[in-house]
Amino acid sequence: MSTFDTNITRAARLMHSSHYTVAFTGAGISVESGIPPFRGGDGLWDKVDPSFLEIDYFYQQPEKSWKVIREIFYQYLGKARPNIAHCVLARLEENNLLHALITQNIDNLHQQAGNQDVIEFHGTTGRLICTRCGQTIGESDKINHLIEILPPRCPECGGLLKPDFVFFSEMIPESARDRSFAAARKASVFIIIGTSGEVFPAAMLPTNAKRAGATVIEVNTEPSSYTHQVTDIFLQGKASTVLETLEQALNSNNQVS
Repeated sequence: MSTFDTNITRAARLMHSSHYTVAFTGAGISVESGIPPFRGGDGLWDKVDPSFLEIDYFYQQPEKSWKVIREIFYQYLGKARPNIAHCVLARLEENNLLHALITQNIDNLHQQAGNQDVIEFHGTTGRLICTRCGQTIGESDKINHLIEILPPRCPECGGLLKPDFVFFSEMIPESARDRSFAAARKASVFIIIGTSGEVFPAAMLPTNAKRAGATVIEVNTEPSSYTHQVTDIFLQGKASTVLETLEQALNSNNQVS
């Protein structure tokens, strides 16, 4: 049996005996859906000036900011669909093998795949929020209609609408931050998927889980800053391939506790 197969078997056994399993996802899980990572050699920020996502720029130049936001996040990346990895996580939740899902991604693909309770650490493109009255709009048809005219305005009060995700220089929403760190501290198994630990404070979650006693499983195509620091089981490969193999191990008769 290969090292990979042995590690898959170990991971499946741990998940079967886990009282609380948390998945923590980053850009790497969505690459197979056609969404490029933001950082790195082929990252989005190498091709597009990220200043349009500075919160001060957004308020000062909302039409210019929204023009780029609409093009990138709604017209281009908005066409992406969940891949196998997203679907596996949804099935694990349905089968009570996954108890919390924290994502740094704003692409809404976990929800589209069927996960019911997603902690959106950095928010989501799947909602707009009024910067004046606080109303949120989550229906995709309404969002697509409202962003036809830029900058989009709140249908209730006429205030400026903003995508409900975290811009540069914005604070992480308190609820998402608190729920994420609480889940990490509660975890007996914490699974890192497609994130290298470069974005703070989200990058601190696996370390917090480890300190609280969790076994850390990492799924990444290459070793990350976590691999030799907090990871107990490293499953190297594409998220879809690894998670599908892990699901098969979980479903096999000799893995059922």
